[in-house]
Amino acid sequence: MKLITAVIKPFKLDDVREALADIGVQGITVTEVKGFGRQKGHTELYRGAEYVVDFLPKIKLEIAVAQDMVDSIVEAITKSAATGKIGDGKIFISSLGEVIRIRTGETGEEAV
Repeated sequence: MKLITAVIKPFKLDDVREALADIGVQGITVTEVKGFGRQKGHTELYRGAEYVVDFLPKIKLEIAVAQDMVDSIVEAITKSAATGKIGDGKIFISSLGEVIRIRTGETGEEAV
């Protein structure tokens, strides 16, 4: 089993969610986060004063899936989150040692 963590632009969340639903993803965790990469933030003008925004708002998605779903999920996220501009985000894939459903006690892929 794998944990797919994707960091995307906030306005792309609905597109990504729909793309994941279309391929049968049943569960997803969404967190509002802030960060920066190569973008390094930007400057904004507010009430005549210029200030630097170091951390940009992003959305972090976490999806626990079976190994055979990883490629299709990565493809769906990549296609639906891409704008072609800097700051589109990243996808991280890591291994899950164990998953346990609290309500039933199921473990492994049955718990996902």
